[in-house]
Amino acid sequence: MSKLIPIACLALIGAPLHAYAQQQKDEGKASVQPVPQVTITNSRASDMDERRNSTAGKQVYGREELDRNGDTSLGDVLKRLPGVTIGGGRPGRGGDVRMRGLGNGYTQVLVNGERPPAGFSMESLSPDQVERVEVMRGPVAEHSARAIAGTINIVLRDGYQQKDIQVKLADSVEQGLHTPNLSVTLPGKAGALNYTLTGTLGVNRQHNEGHTVSTDTRADGTVERLQLQDDDSSGTTKNLHLAPRVSYKFDNGDTLNFQTFVMAMRSDTGATSALRQPLAADGVPPQEYASANSQAHASATFMRGFGNWIHRLQGASKLDVKFGFGLGKRDGDSVRYQYNAAGGLLDRFTDTDESRDRGLNTGGKYTSPLGQGHLLAAGWELENSHREQTRVSLDKDGVSQFADSGDNLTADTRRVAVYAQDEWDITPEWGVYLGARWEGIRTTSDRSAGTITNNSSVFSPLLHGVWRIPGKERDQVRMSWTKSYKSPNVQDLIALPALSRNNDATRPDRTGNPNLKPELATGIDLAYEHYLGRAGILSASAFVRDIDDLIRRTLTTYTAPDGTVRWVSTPSNVGHAKTKGIELEAKFQLVEWFPDAPAIDFRTNYSRFWSKVDGIPGPDNRLDQQARQTGNLGVDYRMKDLPLTLGTSFNWTPAIRVQTSTEQVVEVSRKRVLDAYVLWKATPLTQLRLSASNILADDATGDNLVTARGVAKFSSTLNPTYTVWSARLETKF
Repeated sequence: MSKLIPIACLALIGAPLHAYAQQQKDEGKASVQPVPQVTITNSRASDMDERRNSTAGKQVYGREELDRNGDTSLGDVLKRLPGVTIGGGRPGRGGDVRMRGLGNGYTQVLVNGERPPAGFSMESLSPDQVERVEVMRGPVAEHSARAIAGTINIVLRDGYQQKDIQVKLADSVEQGLHTPNLSVTLPGKAGALNYTLTGTLGVNRQHNEGHTVSTDTRADGTVERLQLQDDDSSGTTKNLHLAPRVSYKFDNGDTLNFQTFVMAMRSDTGATSALRQPLAADGVPPQEYASANSQAHASATFMRGFGNWIHRLQGASKLDVKFGFGLGKRDGDSVRYQYNAAGGLLDRFTDTDESRDRGLNTGGKYTSPLGQGHLLAAGWELENSHREQTRVSLDKDGVSQFADSGDNLTADTRRVAVYAQDEWDITPEWGVYLGARWEGIRTTSDRSAGTITNNSSVFSPLLHGVWRIPGKERDQVRMSWTKSYKSPNVQDLIALPALSRNNDATRPDRTGNPNLKPELATGIDLAYEHYLGRAGILSASAFVRDIDDLIRRTLTTYTAPDGTVRWVSTPSNVGHAKTKGIELEAKFQLVEWFPDAPAIDFRTNYSRFWSKVDGIPGPDNRLDQQARQTGNLGVDYRMKDLPLTLGTSFNWTPAIRVQTSTEQVVEVSRKRVLDAYVLWKATPLTQLRLSASNILADDATGDNLVTARGVAKFSSTLNPTYTVWSARLETKF
């Protein structure tokens, strides 16, 4: 990796500077190619124009992409984007969003350029609340460098070009269970004050099944234990989302903006479990239970406010001061009863969890143009967050299930960052972005074991460049050399134990590690882009990430307060890893190639990834949860004679098999998600969408093999999935 750094620097700085110097030297001999004139209008540039003009690579997906399929979840939109996969969950159900095939935590998710509050889930956002999504493969200084895989910035609706009241009524059906959803967007203006209010109210009903087969096999091939477990659960979640925004423009040209995001959620879930142990050798403990049932209730309320004041300075300089706050409240309680084969009560477990989060943040950015096509910026960020958590887990005799049960845990996180960046179109052909960011994080927690402190700081130099190929105005090459990192989250640092019922090596408890260090990554990106008309592109890109202090979970055992020995999964820094990949994208309208062709839009992308973790035997010593490849294909057809649009999209990710340690191998089944929709525009202001998601309804399976103490513990789980049918009526007033 270190050998590539000078080459990248030479390509990004040396070549454009040499071109600039030669241009000045030859000024008297030949006329300098004029810088293209830019016409500024009140409308934002198109999504493709923003991508094309950005020096640091950025993909923009606006309302057209967000509205295309009538999705009710933002995750359903993102899964069709190049290099994006949806981890966790089940096909058609969503999950955490990941880039470059990397696992949870490597992709930075921002809301209006700010990190969302603890417990926030992208799945909780409706596409109606979002104006556009920005996807950046490499970090930039004004955003945190906690983006080894990349950054997804969700920009909430701000009301520009918004004139009509919009009402959207939707209903989805899965296994006969209805999930209605109502969304209203209300814009308005009063003098210099502009406002937009977006609200979404929904009810989500789900039914889940799971079937698990577990075996313990000795080294000589003898099966000493066989277990069969069947789980069934049903739940209802009610949610309310509000996203009001106000903007005021002062007489002197200053602008004050404030955006609030409020989410309230309530859920009730009931579950049953049946456990059989048809085979058990002498000395093997009896099964923990024969049947179990549980009831759980959870509620959560989050509120995040963020605003900025833009002050115009002398010339074209400006100062953008940001401020924000976050509040979060989560409560959960559950009770679980376990019975023997005769129906007698064996045990009762009660769990309660109360968490409170609050935080304040401020920052600012000063920008000043140093000439045409040359912009200098510098800024700072300050953030402070506080968490209080109390968890109580008791059995029927009132015995605590872990040492800190009932204790009040507090954690404080302080973050300071300063940055500077220089974006310069040195010549009409060459553009360079130079940036640097320093970020320090301090986490302090108090619990019964005492005070625990974790300090980390990272300096991230960032270098991006774009070469617009002379004579080929539609073609350009992008290059980047960056430093990024992945910091341990608060849960991994100080988490109270999460207990697993029917505990074993394949179903361990989970806890945190206060001594974790951040993962540090050096990355190089290279991309070639060819633009087609207004909305088309062909691109090929490649990347390399060299990662130190890789965090991975390891399995150990501990003795619980009741004297039993339990398996536990704990995060730790295990060493060095490297990942690389290629990403191909094609997006175009058929008329770009054939002028008389029907109005058909194609969207397709393919990504291939490689990775290797040192110190773990191959051939599957890959980064955790990283797929080897993923692909998307989408087609939209707008009929000429009828007000109908037909579309379909297909997402494919093959099975993932990872050797997570010398003792453990984890495998997840392939994902094939086929979606389709029909859009009928009844009037210019009213339209109806009918859609089907996860049409193939493949079962989701997962295997987990742990070899320890001379016994191979294998667990295989099967979860059925189902097609989701949806109808969505949209109208404007």
